[in-house]
Amino acid sequence: MERLWGLLQRAVRHSGLMPLCSPQQRLSSQPSQTIYKPVEGTQQGHLEEEEEDWEEGAEPPAHFCPMELRGPESLSPTTGRQNLGLWVTAGRRAAPYLVLTALLIFTGAFLLGYVAFRGSCQACGDDVLVVDKDVNYEMGLDSQQGTLYWSDLQALFLRQLEEGYLEDTIRQISLRERVAGSAGMASLARDIRAALSRQKLDHVWTDTHYVGLQFPDPAHPNTLHWVDEAGRLKEQLPLEDPDVYCPYSAIGNVTGKLVYAHYGRPEDLQNLRAQGVEPAGRLLLVRLGVISFAQKVASAQNFGARGVLIYPDPTDFSQDPHNLGLSSRRAVYGHVHLGTGDPYTPGFPSFNQTQFPPVQSSGLPSIPAQPISADIASLLLRKLKGPVAPQEWQGHLPSFPYRLGPGPGLHLAINNHRVSTPISNIFGCIEGRSEPDHYVVIGAQRDSWGPGAAKSAVGTAILLELVRTFSSMVSNGFQPRRSLLFISWDGGDFGSVGSTEWLEGYLSVLHLKAAVYVSLDNAVLGDDKFHAKTSPLLISLIENILKQVDSPNHSGQTLYEQVVFGNHSWDAEVIRPLPMDSSAYSFTAFAGVPAVEFSFQEDGQAYPFLHTKDDTYENLHLVLRGRLPAVAQAVAQLAGQLLIRLSHDHLLPLDFGCYGDVVLRHISSLSEFSGDLKVEDANQAPGYWGLRLRPQARGLTLQWVYSARGDYIRAAEKLRKEIYSSEESDERLMRMYNVRIMRVEFYFLSQYVSPADSPFRHIFLGHGDHTLGALLEHVRLLRFGNSRDPEASSSGVSPGLGFQESRFRRQLALLTWTLQGAANALSGDVWNIDNNF
Repeated sequence: MERLWGLLQRAVRHSGLMPLCSPQQRLSSQPSQTIYKPVEGTQQGHLEEEEEDWEEGAEPPAHFCPMELRGPESLSPTTGRQNLGLWVTAGRRAAPYLVLTALLIFTGAFLLGYVAFRGSCQACGDDVLVVDKDVNYEMGLDSQQGTLYWSDLQALFLRQLEEGYLEDTIRQISLRERVAGSAGMASLARDIRAALSRQKLDHVWTDTHYVGLQFPDPAHPNTLHWVDEAGRLKEQLPLEDPDVYCPYSAIGNVTGKLVYAHYGRPEDLQNLRAQGVEPAGRLLLVRLGVISFAQKVASAQNFGARGVLIYPDPTDFSQDPHNLGLSSRRAVYGHVHLGTGDPYTPGFPSFNQTQFPPVQSSGLPSIPAQPISADIASLLLRKLKGPVAPQEWQGHLPSFPYRLGPGPGLHLAINNHRVSTPISNIFGCIEGRSEPDHYVVIGAQRDSWGPGAAKSAVGTAILLELVRTFSSMVSNGFQPRRSLLFISWDGGDFGSVGSTEWLEGYLSVLHLKAAVYVSLDNAVLGDDKFHAKTSPLLISLIENILKQVDSPNHSGQTLYEQVVFGNHSWDAEVIRPLPMDSSAYSFTAFAGVPAVEFSFQEDGQAYPFLHTKDDTYENLHLVLRGRLPAVAQAVAQLAGQLLIRLSHDHLLPLDFGCYGDVVLRHISSLSEFSGDLKVEDANQAPGYWGLRLRPQARGLTLQWVYSARGDYIRAAEKLRKEIYSSEESDERLMRMYNVRIMRVEFYFLSQYVSPADSPFRHIFLGHGDHTLGALLEHVRLLRFGNSRDPEASSSGVSPGLGFQESRFRRQLALLTWTLQGAANALSGDVWNIDNNF
């Protein structure tokens, strides 16, 4: 290199050009930079030294070589011509040297730039992005090991994840008693906190709430009796699982004739009426599945039923004699609160109930409900008379064919009692280095009414394994930008009580700081199909992660290749909306945090032992044919790589533009009623002497909703362009973008209704008059009326009232201004809002 530099200097001297700077001079790494500038008032043109200090990380100015600069001398014309000739001769001689010099300078600059860049990467670390075939991934830095690329992080994560621990932990947890509020649960909580503390996390703590839970009364068990025509109690029907019950059922005694109502959906009850069988004043026998226990009881209550009996029909489980099935003597547990959290402190945290007035959730039923076994259901079905049930309502109990009823009278007595119970959520945290106040949350239910192998043992085991794995990764150089928050929830079997109470207690903080929630509940219920119940914001990220995880039961395939096999529309096969009985639902519908709950399931059949005493490790292992460890590890890999992307990417990988399509999909259902909104039916208009009047103009339109959607799309596109044209190394700018992106879900919570009165304020997922679903159900009344619309009963419209224009206008205003508010918020600062509303 020195010889090369000498040749360059010699060529320059022969050519009469100015001297060059040496590499040592140009690559000086001193904190102070030396710059020369002309000093005014001097004829010699000398430069004065100027010392400038530069902030760390700022780009230094170009270096100048110290040299002597001479001013022009007075030359005579003859001397000038002589000198000119000398310059021409020297130029001819120097031409080859000049060409060689240019080539050498270019080559040297390229090599020096390459070396300098290689060296600077070790210092810039988290400011450099590595480009993958799909997306960009940020690198981490460890001072001993150097830069960690995405492939390094992926390999480090998979190396730390150990399959053996998962299987052992699932087995051990499923053997422990852990009903919420029990001594066994308190013991398990201490052990899990100790396990988190051993991982040397940045923070470990416990949050305790005192909640109202409902339990059966051993001294006064629930009963079911036959009743004669005179109303006297006759033979008692044995409830083979006397401690299986429906938490939050109404307490009391009811008597009525029995009616079979399929799954108990609103359309099922409407079909009953169409068959001439009135559900009002009756006890309904409904099958397990399709909708939650709480939805079944709420529908029955809306149709005037007096009580509900819920049983598992063999049709809804595997008919393969080689597969395990639920015993015909088993009943299935399930709560009936149409909501989440403690129903006795709706909208408020249950830290201390003594200072609050007595109040209860509107989602608590006013009619009793009780689970029964298939054997008891078979006895009841044999006694039913009336029309034969439709073919699709027929099941596989011996009582064939199923009839609708009514049948003989029954007396149901529910004696559950409410108990104030302490529950404890356990937290562990790895702080982020750049955005520690933004949280990526992952949680799993810890409690279980029975053994709960699939219900909560699998999720808890994966959670503990991820804590250990990420803790080890941090020790090996992984530095997440955002904080990772690991949580073990209590009270999940009573309707996500622990997680909802935490959200209610810290809502004012979490809606600003929680970026995403990942649920591990119900993660392994089979190994054939994969489903993700999720917010639309996470769909694109889930798709990318599925391409990174190997299928647990299809060798040589990724999970993505498994789910798209034979079905090109992967999202139609995999993606589901978040239902209320999902543990992730409250995060999105109540707190406005995008959330996902994913699980493996059997093809076409539900896992038969969920919420029963047979949900043991052995049965889960047998259902999966020995593949439980492999499937659990696949879930851990999926969740772990999702966490890496969410916590470590420079820009949050949430698809904020997708809600434009979501809005369009929803409001397209309203378009078919545009004509009905504009014009009132003349046949319903009052007239004189029987004359038909000309249709009256209502003047109602959906144009404002479409306009708000357009503004949202424009705001999303504008933000996307801003991000694309910005420098990702600008931490301040990236943080501003991340704040806007992580709050998109929160923008779809209606700001015009009270969280205490309508806790689920999300206009797409929530419940109440402010939701798009309620608006659609109300508009249907224009065409169908209460009597013909199978969904009208769930819309909140009082029977016989029909379409109400004033109510519609209020619903439209709530929906429109929530959408417009989301568009305005996504635009950023108020001076950047540009809409056509």
